[in-house]
Amino acid sequence: MKTAIKLILALITMNIQSQTQASLHYLVREPKVKTQHPPVVLLLHGVGSNEKDLFSFANSFPDNFLVLSARGPLTLDPDRYAWFHVDFGSGKPVINFNEQENSRKLISRFIGEMKTKYDFDDKNVFLFGFSQGGIMSYSVSLTHPGLIKAIAVMSGRLLPEIKPLVPDTEKLEDLSIFISHGTEDNVLGIDYAREAKSWLESKHLTPNYHEYTAAHKIIPQMLKDMLEWLTKTSH
Repeated sequence: MKTAIKLILALITMNIQSQTQASLHYLVREPKVKTQHPPVVLLLHGVGSNEKDLFSFANSFPDNFLVLSARGPLTLDPDRYAWFHVDFGSGKPVINFNEQENSRKLISRFIGEMKTKYDFDDKNVFLFGFSQGGIMSYSVSLTHPGLIKAIAVMSGRLLPEIKPLVPDTEKLEDLSIFISHGTEDNVLGIDYAREAKSWLESKHLTPNYHEYTAAHKIIPQMLKDMLEWLTKTSH
């Protein structure tokens, strides 16, 4: 009995180490329908949240998807994390760009680590980010053409600091983008979504764009519309 208990504890410890030894701590929902190289969606939470937040939607994604939910590398308080620090003292968000750059590189590295571990289809990589996670979705996908197939940005914004880093390349035109934002958002106003849409269109991208009567949160209709888009885009 003691040997069996030791074996179980060893396996649990091994699983925890496999997750903490990655560039980012994460939660995983493996595909319910097994395929050789599944599509993958990486969930990126907002500032002050954690990997459990968006993971609550994990079972809403198609059964053939590998679902990963990553934790931001910066600890704000117990169980509260971020991708970078942001100051709203001036009335507009002022970010720590170096922290953002570090997180941008960590996410890209993490995707490579997960590819090695789970052998997903690297032509079907999706990012789903809320608020600061949406910001990171823009930053990663636009600066790494070809790495990401599609992003869903919920209540986020496109950093002006990232725009000069975006290369002019035909590969960027293959990126599919879903944008949803609440018109009553008093954290990141609706103008951020509209500005991002206009800038992306200037780069010959055509976002699937949606506005909702909502505050700074994900409402059921947002999730429904995003999942319908994702299902079509993944085929």
